[in-house]
Amino acid sequence: MGAEPSYKTSPSYTQHLGRNRQYLRDIILGVNDGLVSMFLLVAGVVGGGMVTRNVLLTGVAGAIAGAVSMAAGEYIATKTQEEVFEGELALEREHIRDFRQDELHELGDLLDNIGLADSLRDEVVKHFGEDDEALLKVMTALEFGVVETERRSPVRAMFMSGGLFLLGSLPSVLPFAFVSSPQAGLLFATIGAVLGLLLVGAVKTWATRGDPLRAALENLLVATGGGGLAYGVGLLFDRLVNGG
Repeated sequence: MGAEPSYKTSPSYTQHLGRNRQYLRDIILGVNDGLVSMFLLVAGVVGGGMVTRNVLLTGVAGAIAGAVSMAAGEYIATKTQEEVFEGELALEREHIRDFRQDELHELGDLLDNIGLADSLRDEVVKHFGEDDEALLKVMTALEFGVVETERRSPVRAMFMSGGLFLLGSLPSVLPFAFVSSPQAGLLFATIGAVLGLLLVGAVKTWATRGDPLRAALENLLVATGGGGLAYGVGLLFDRLVNGG
């Protein structure tokens, strides 16, 4: 048997995220949006003087509406993106069929842009010029910046965005099902949202290999500022309407 590749035995070698990294956006966006938007919603209605039962009803309705909207929006956006790309692929096939030399010249220019040595460029162009499918794949990667394994499924993106929005909404909505005081519910919702945002920040920095403290502070700053603003708007509305 052959020797193990050195990267498999090296403790300092870090594997890439893998074939699901293109869905990281849906994961982070879905959970984060659920955490932040639902916390802002319940903070606003509690500030507006709603009783606990009505806050819960508002939270449940908002979570369902947000999840459906998120899922539908992500499905349409991703499907549109895929349809645009399929149209570009069809046009590229026509170009390869009808304007082959132009495409090979363009491939040479693209290879120059990625730093391929002149001594190798002509050989590479000749190699891909002998196989239409190989030429299509390399042009897709170099001209459009897309490889097959990085494409996203509209259905999978839809369920990830909508489902994770619901998951992110739970810390802000569930407390109002177990307490009688809206202020107590808001306190528990704040704790839950903060912990959730810290967790999202940790996952994000694991994937991006960034600074976990900075990511956590970014999330907390947005939620704290937005929550304070939403609560203040609710208080102002209550005073204007009820003269409190």
